[in-house]
Amino acid sequence: MSKIQVKAGNVLIGNGAEVSIQSMLNTRADDIKGSVAQAKRLEEAGCQIIRAAIPDMNAVALIPAIKEAVSIPLVADIHFDYKLALESVAAGIDKIRINPGNIGDEDRVYQVAKACRDKNIPIRIGVNSGSLEKDILKKYGHPTAQALCDSALYHASLLEKFDFTDIVLSMKSSDVATMVEAYELAHQSCDYPLHLGVTEAGTTRMGIIKSSAGIGSLLLHNIGDTIRISLTADPVEEIYAAKDLLKAIGLRKDGITFVSCPTCGRTRIDLISLADEAQKRLKDCKKNIKVAIMGCVVNGPGEAKEADIGIAGGDKEGLVFKKGEILYKVPEDKLIDALIDEINKM
Repeated sequence: MSKIQVKAGNVLIGNGAEVSIQSMLNTRADDIKGSVAQAKRLEEAGCQIIRAAIPDMNAVALIPAIKEAVSIPLVADIHFDYKLALESVAAGIDKIRINPGNIGDEDRVYQVAKACRDKNIPIRIGVNSGSLEKDILKKYGHPTAQALCDSALYHASLLEKFDFTDIVLSMKSSDVATMVEAYELAHQSCDYPLHLGVTEAGTTRMGIIKSSAGIGSLLLHNIGDTIRISLTADPVEEIYAAKDLLKAIGLRKDGITFVSCPTCGRTRIDLISLADEAQKRLKDCKKNIKVAIMGCVVNGPGEAKEADIGIAGGDKEGLVFKKGEILYKVPEDKLIDALIDEINKM
């Protein structure tokens, strides 16, 4: 985790703060009604920071509309035009995502830095494989991890000239190994908070796999302060995936942790369907408990005895157990209802 802490709206980032979950609106920037509706859905799903593209001055109108509808911080995603950053600050944005080297001469960088400093607005410098400067690409030949790190630190130095240090860095690559190494280098080179992500990670299945490998490995080594799992999907799916990742590596305790066996030749119930149904029906449960969905008595009260509550299959029926102790037996089609009844009692 970083030594420097910044604050975006009501969310702290870095220096011991909880790892926060981000996503980005994928509605059109000129669709204010649709963008507000999506922002609400993201907040309800557990998103803690929302980013929105601000491609032109008309899109600045998104900022007050979204901030009126949700209570979580809003980030303006800006490229090239420093005036969009200034207008976003004036409109009440909570954080800016911009690369200072892309917005023109030092006076423009100074104006953005001053506007953000005056209102305590942090700036995220977002570097990726496609945004590297020509001199850096020439030096390294292609978008290496060191090239990404050098670019991020270069952009940070432009803000540091004007005593602006409320900075978050990101160095995203679609290649997991490159992304991991870039963040490791940045962690060694500076104390700024790091926003983790694998860019262009793909559709839901592959995107979650690549993101979990990259983001998860860094977080397990105490690198990273805020994350986004980028998916070519409904952004709400990014939030559920990020929450599950943080729970899987022990950084979140809110909500259910599921354990379930892969089934084998002893299984006599449709465990796959039961496990899917249990996760679907309990996805919004906030109780900090471990729930086991097991195929037979071998893998039930025995191997899953540490679970707070669970079910284990028999022949067209199953057991409900708690902390390894059998409570009762029910038909297969009543197992999930029985499980949820027990969870509601807890």
